[in-house]
Amino acid sequence: MSDKSKTQDEDLPYYDHPTGGWGSVKSLAKIIARSRPDPGIMQTLWRQNKPGGHMCTSCAWAKPDKPHTFEFCENGAKATAWDLTSHRCTPDFFAEHSVEALKSWSAHDLEMAGRLTHPMRYDADSDHYIETTWEEAFEGIAAELKQLDPKSVVFYTSGRAALETSYLWALFARLYGHNNLPDSSNMCHETTSVGLKKVIGSPVGTCKLEDFNECDMIMFFGQNTGSNSPRFLHTLQAAARRGCHIVTFNPVRERGLIGFANPQSPMQMLTSSRTKISEHYLQVKPGGDIAVLAGLCKRVLELEEEKNGGVLDKAFIEEHTTGFEAFAQSMQQTSWADIEQASGLKRTDLEIIAGMYANAKKTIGIYGMGLTQHVHGFVNLAMYVNLLLMKGHIGRFGAGISPVRGHSNVQGQRTVGISEKPELVPLDKLAEMFDFEPPRDEGRTTVEVVRGVLDGSVKAFLSLGGNFARAIPDQGQADPAWKDLTLNVQIATKLNRSHLLVGRKTWLLPCLVRSEEDMQATGPQAVSMEDSLSNIYGSVGKRKPAGEHVKSEMAIVAGLAKATLKPNPKVKWDDWLGDYSLVRDLIEETYPDDFKDFNARMFEPGGFYRGNPARERQWKTESGKAEFTAPKVLTALGELPGEGQYTMITLRSNDQFNTTVYGYTDRLRGLEGSRYIVLINPKEMADAGLSEGQMVTLESAVDDGVERRVADLKVTAYDLPDGCVATYYPEANPLVPLEYHDQESKTPAYKGVPVRIVA
Repeated sequence: MSDKSKTQDEDLPYYDHPTGGWGSVKSLAKIIARSRPDPGIMQTLWRQNKPGGHMCTSCAWAKPDKPHTFEFCENGAKATAWDLTSHRCTPDFFAEHSVEALKSWSAHDLEMAGRLTHPMRYDADSDHYIETTWEEAFEGIAAELKQLDPKSVVFYTSGRAALETSYLWALFARLYGHNNLPDSSNMCHETTSVGLKKVIGSPVGTCKLEDFNECDMIMFFGQNTGSNSPRFLHTLQAAARRGCHIVTFNPVRERGLIGFANPQSPMQMLTSSRTKISEHYLQVKPGGDIAVLAGLCKRVLELEEEKNGGVLDKAFIEEHTTGFEAFAQSMQQTSWADIEQASGLKRTDLEIIAGMYANAKKTIGIYGMGLTQHVHGFVNLAMYVNLLLMKGHIGRFGAGISPVRGHSNVQGQRTVGISEKPELVPLDKLAEMFDFEPPRDEGRTTVEVVRGVLDGSVKAFLSLGGNFARAIPDQGQADPAWKDLTLNVQIATKLNRSHLLVGRKTWLLPCLVRSEEDMQATGPQAVSMEDSLSNIYGSVGKRKPAGEHVKSEMAIVAGLAKATLKPNPKVKWDDWLGDYSLVRDLIEETYPDDFKDFNARMFEPGGFYRGNPARERQWKTESGKAEFTAPKVLTALGELPGEGQYTMITLRSNDQFNTTVYGYTDRLRGLEGSRYIVLINPKEMADAGLSEGQMVTLESAVDDGVERRVADLKVTAYDLPDGCVATYYPEANPLVPLEYHDQESKTPAYKGVPVRIVA
């Protein structure tokens, strides 16, 4: 049985199997063989995402209160195996390889060197990292920080650090004197934080896991479930089987939203059967989602008129919203011809989906970075909210808007104070609790941090996890500027490209992974995190740490803070490090509405829900109501591609999590080998005079006086909309201009950059 579109060329790369199934099992086996994790890997996976176990470091999808036998997916298991590798990156490794030599290694090979085992200091004279002690590291870093203006220092964090660590990292930054606290959200879902906050008063989605048991329609925009959040497929499979209508809009036909074979179902594994996920799958042009949503909204308004009412939830609109009349007039004045042109879809197809939506009683709107990473990403989200508000689908059980976040705790970090926006943090409360005056000025976003690295106003960069230098746009411009930093501190588990862009003083500090035991003064410690649906979970690691010199993230943060800051009797780093429950008490005191009885509730099956005012139809917006938005554009692109140009979208492969590359098999797209490829549909490949396998260069077509190129990309024919090419993230990030970002949130526009192909 094939799920392949009848209109698709049979010769194009394609994976003619469902997501999951034996393909998932075989892929995981390869990663385990390559990373050679310790013998306890299966015991660790057995505990993963279960109460009392450790929470996956991969995606942020929810954990059910009644876990499956195996509550992990292919990608989550890969992440755990990758963390627990037996390979070690020791001082001997660094003695053998200079930093300059390591720059020629691939991202995959750098991480394959294994777990970092000792604190290391960069020695400029030899161009090598050399072993140091933790005492020397803390004192050396603190000495530099004490000499710098705090406003010139940045504390970055990836979405992996736990709530406890994140809270203390943010407190450290503010006690030191700045709000420069960007995190990975700045590069992916900051549009969500800003956009949803503006239109419904909540910076996060409104759904709970049980809503998916009640909805009768689910819409997907720009989210690749199969590669990025595979455990979600269990929920979608159950919804599809009970007759829920699932509709997907995406430029690429992704396997996870086409068909799924559950690896935990003996019947599906033995018979190779699969569950069809999407009832309709429409390949929208990049940036065309605003037009799609406009078409759906326009048709719903037409149906309301044709049926003399009964389609819109007028009572809800009247009581809970503002701006409907201006929005409705805007939709009525938007022509179907313009909608078809901007979306790349036919009016008849949009009318079919609008009819399904009009008849649905409870609809959930799902989206990912295909909506957020655009110049007009905010308009994408505002239009999505418009559609849901028309029928009262926000603040209703079984309905709502639900962004799917990537990193396991990226949403939670924002909840406990990792934010460059002081208005989002209870600074008065922190001032009272810790007897200091917090900085009140706006901190730097990711875009502003890179700007500061380029212009020299950022002097020091401290990174709590992540691979910042590879994740950012405009890498070609930024890379040479890192050497001018006074201080670069990288807290990490494995070696990556960011660690090779050394400043004048650079330190590499090894930390535990979440599945390892964290032993402190009062015994083994637990940490916690928040998922995409606002549930909080406790996590306990059991594996032996990668080395005796590897510290927990909490220990590193506390060590740096103690060495840097003046003593404060209300700031008790030693006590907090010895007993993480004391930090959870601080979080509860700071955020009492979200974290009531935190320590008592952290191991509740399914997590405890921290609440969401918009779910209760309490609208914390400027108007006090949910806000309809009349769009001023029909495309999310900042620039439409001109003659001989294409819109580039960036993709993650099945063998990848964010900037971590596990291997070179993009199984779910039928692609194998080099990540330096450019995908284009066969007709446009022929029109451009290109041939399969030809090597080309991509050039940015943004006219800002800066030359941006990525060379040696192999042309590969693929099923894509006209006017579109696709490349891998982060390899293509040098083509994304720093100033090419969402207008409201500054989220880089990785999903819609104009480029030229140079043969």
